[in-house]
Amino acid sequence: MKIKTEAGERHVLAITVDNEAGVLAKITGLFTARGYNIESLTVADITADHALSRITIVTSGPPPVIDQIIAQLDRLVPVHKVIDLNDAGEAHVEREIALVKVAGTGDKRIEALRMADVFRAKVVDTTLTSFIFEITGTSDKVDRFIALMRECGLVEVGRTGVVAIARGSEAL
Repeated sequence: MKIKTEAGERHVLAITVDNEAGVLAKITGLFTARGYNIESLTVADITADHALSRITIVTSGPPPVIDQIIAQLDRLVPVHKVIDLNDAGEAHVEREIALVKVAGTGDKRIEALRMADVFRAKVVDTTLTSFIFEITGTSDKVDRFIALMRECGLVEVGRTGVVAIARGSEAL
C-alpha cells in the first residue's frame, strides 16, 4: 500500500536492533542529522532473553531518500535488519491504538457513544460528564474517529504510533 504525501511516499520501516541503552538515540539521531521526519515511532522488546528490540518507524520521502535511510540504518552497529514493509513484496498489517477523552452531556454524550459504536471503539472509563474511548485500527481510522469526536467535545488524545508486521509465515 503506497500512500503519497507532500513529502513523498509513506513507508513503514521495521528495524531489529540490540536491546541496549542508546540504540534509539542513534537511530533517531540519524533521522535528525539528515533532516528526515519521523511520523510515528514504536519500540518493543521482542525476545525472551531481552536481547533484541523491534523499532517501527513511519516516514515519508521519495524512493531514493528511503533507500538512503535504509542503507544508513543498515550501517549502524546495533542494527541487525531493516525492512521497508511497503517494499517487502508481501502485504503487511498495521495498527495503532488511541485513547480518546470526550466530555459532554445530553445529545453530545449520546452522539459520542453512537459514533464509538460505529467505529468499534470501547469505553474504558466513564464519569457523569466524560468518556475515555479506546480505538484500534489503521491510522486513517483513528484520525477519522478523532475528527468526529471534536464535534462531540474532544478533550484529549493519546496515541501509540503505528505497529506493523508482514503477513505470512516468515519472521522479520
